Amino acid sequence: MSLTDSQLERYARHIVLKEIGGAGQARLLSGHVALVGAGGIGSPAIQYLAAAGVGTLRVIDDDAVALSNLQRQVLFGTADIDAPKAEAAVAAVARLTPDVHVIAILQRLTADNAALMLRDVDVVIDGSDSFETRLAVADAAQRLRIPLVSAAVGQFEGQLAVYRGWEADKPCYRCLVGGDPGRAEASCAEQGVMGALTGMMGSLAALEAIRAMVPFGDDSAGKLLIADLLSLRFRTLTVPKDPACPRCALAHA
Repeated sequence: MSLTDSQLERYARHIVLKEIGGAGQARLLSGHVALVGAGGIGSPAIQYLAAAGVGTLRVIDDDAVALSNLQRQVLFGTADIDAPKAEAAVAAVARLTPDVHVIAILQRLTADNAALMLRDVDVVIDGSDSFETRLAVADAAQRLRIPLVSAAVGQFEGQLAVYRGWEADKPCYRCLVGGDPGRAEASCAEQGVMGALTGMMGSLAALEAIRAMVPFGDDSAGKLLIADLLSLRFRTLTVPKDPACPRCALAHA
């Protein structure tokens, strides 16, 4: 696709990067990213993907904006309280840019509907707040062979990883976490979370989604970034592929 004069100016700082260029920006404009959750991680990810000109964003969230969200979910404002998050995201992106189409899905993603909700996208960003949902997203992304960007936060720590477990040398999400959806979980309401941390991890998730569509630098799949904001320390760990992982075995069957 050719870029308009307005788009050439809007995305000039991308286009001047030799790793992106005009061809890469055109690819972003034709790209399609699904975001599971429009909360602390999804909110900044939506903003930066929209600003980057990713043509279609599929926002999957069955929750409404609450006053307590506004400490970190900067896509929304006071006037959005009680509005469905996915619908508020449509309006927020419309204020940012005319180039991006947002599909709002006001439904919770489950193991039964995940494959339908995620089909035909280029990348999935999972910023959900439930381990059961994360497993459903990961299994569907693995089955559909869609790169999965998984981000999570808690108090002052964030984690980010990219999974392409259908590849022979790359892990899937279950290679890291196993498969127990009954594990105990603690919510942000119970533990608290530093608002700016969610902005950082959501922005990194957007960056990795862009990297998945327009590759640049080193491949990040199979690496786990851990950010510890109490000590201002960042670590990158290698996540090995589990030779006994049943999901990876299915992908190679």
